[in-house]
Amino acid sequence: MGVRAAREDDLPALSRVVDATGLFPGEMLAGMMRPYLDGSDQSFWLTFEDGDAIGVVFVEPERMTAGTWNQLLVAVHPDRQGQGVGAQLLTAVERRVAQDLGGHLLLVETSADPAFDGTRRFYERLRYQRLAAIDDFYRPGEGKVIYGKRL
Repeated sequence: MGVRAAREDDLPALSRVVDATGLFPGEMLAGMMRPYLDGSDQSFWLTFEDGDAIGVVFVEPERMTAGTWNQLLVAVHPDRQGQGVGAQLLTAVERRVAQDLGGHLLLVETSADPAFDGTRRFYERLRYQRLAAIDDFYRPGEGKVIYGKRL
């Protein structure tokens, strides 16, 4: 039980996690993970396993920067939310970025929509600082909020 590098055989379970959260169709996950799985980019994916993969996080270096990374996805199965799984995934990301990859800043982007109030509170509890907001980013009426954490 715990955080480890995601593997190809995790795809069915992680697709179910993504489907259950409603973030996007789980069938898209295989294509998103392909560059990581074949080693063609610098991204990394971690999963939280508790008998089965129940959480996932995806991180990649921010283009045209030195040591800035962007966490693009975190998902925990709804049945396991609120139990510290997401916090453990992000703690593992922060450790890897800072200690193993020499990173100094981790960015996170999320929606400003009220449906994401809990998501924003989650990042704030983990001491991510709200850095910016862009109105009408995703579509008219739905902005983007950018959080960051210096590592």
